[in-house]
Amino acid sequence: MKHRTAPISPLPPDSLAFALLRAAGVIANVIGGRNLDVALAACWQAHSLSAGQRGAVQDLAYGALRQYGRGDFFLARLLREALDEDGDKQGDKPLLRALLLAALYRLETRPADAHTTVNQAVAAAAAIGRGQFKALANAVLRSRLRRDDELLAAANADPVAFHQHPRWWIDRIQSAYTLQWQEILAAGNGHPPMTLRVNRGRGTVDEYLAQLAAAGIAARGLDEQAILLERPQAVDKLPGFFDGLASVQDWGAQRAAQLLDAQPGQRVLDACAAPGGKTAHILELADVDLLALDLDPLRTVRIEENLRRLGLNAKVMAADCRKPDTWWDGRPFERILADVPCSASGVVRRHPDSKWLRRPEDIGKFARSQREILAALWRVLAPGGRMLVCTCSLFPEENVAQVAAFTQAHADAQCLPLSGGAEGGTERGTESGALQLIPQPEHDGFFYALLQKRI
Repeated sequence: MKHRTAPISPLPPDSLAFALLRAAGVIANVIGGRNLDVALAACWQAHSLSAGQRGAVQDLAYGALRQYGRGDFFLARLLREALDEDGDKQGDKPLLRALLLAALYRLETRPADAHTTVNQAVAAAAAIGRGQFKALANAVLRSRLRRDDELLAAANADPVAFHQHPRWWIDRIQSAYTLQWQEILAAGNGHPPMTLRVNRGRGTVDEYLAQLAAAGIAARGLDEQAILLERPQAVDKLPGFFDGLASVQDWGAQRAAQLLDAQPGQRVLDACAAPGGKTAHILELADVDLLALDLDPLRTVRIEENLRRLGLNAKVMAADCRKPDTWWDGRPFERILADVPCSASGVVRRHPDSKWLRRPEDIGKFARSQREILAALWRVLAPGGRMLVCTCSLFPEENVAQVAAFTQAHADAQCLPLSGGAEGGTERGTESGALQLIPQPEHDGFFYALLQKRI
């Protein structure tokens, strides 16, 4: 959705007002239905921004969308008070609303800079609609500061404003995770960790930790391949990244290749492979004959780029894994990784727009697509072979319920037990033996189920 506005007056490119205005454009596009990554890419294409400017815009956009439930709650009350009594709806202007959401986010997270935030937001508002929104923006933001205690108390009493997720999302998580639902929702509002996977063919965790330390990057090892950075870093700052020494991959996602446990010489299929992180990890752990599929030809390019950087080899194809007749050569696979499409509810802190763009009916659509994929892939799995079902979702309809329905429909399928921790830990085993990872400071939320085809 495109939002047309009057010509914008120039703002100093190094000013907070400039960053607020650019972030507002991104936020308005997301609220209008556009994916956040796409909205940011459009902003970068339309405006020549420095790395610092991009960082400021991105921080404001991500932050405002993470807190959208709270910001929208405040804005609904503040605009009612500030708008003219004659029914003037100027506050419904998408770009203005987005600007106010970005400013409200900054007021709450940077209270010491409240005076600067208000002044700069008003300056940004002056660049919208030939200056007609300056007074409204000023009134809304100063009212927010003046009514701080009252508004915070009201927000804390409202589930959507307090948990910063849609009500239907809150209800599903609360129903599925009776002991952990508040912890899960809180994690979804935070900043994601940045973890690395060390290429075992090029070195060890201890060796790479030493290189990070020499580069002034604080980090700690998590296991034999995973490293958690104290702070996120651009990949060009990581020692030897472009030489294939390490990859960026969430620690929870790294469980996929480990649980698949492909053995040397086996024929392996990664059915929904882009951008190739799990494909590469499988190849780092074992010398296998691997086929990587993805529906999108442009995304298969990413797979090939990742493999080249790491010095790994696999056959990569653009194909619909639900239609084996178009890509399968008739030779069965001993291992299949089915990283099926899902709501991505377990990685929402990386994609805060998804909380507000998703609809309850989307979960059923994902579940139907998953059923089609699993049924098709089961045809190409060898007797005695194993298929690892993986999602980055927390919703049972896409996870445990999906696996239960599959094993009930396929008499030759059994769900093998995977190790899981206690209810309050980072892992939760299920009755079927599947594994649900709960979002934590070290990793995102993932689901795994290992299915074996009976001989």
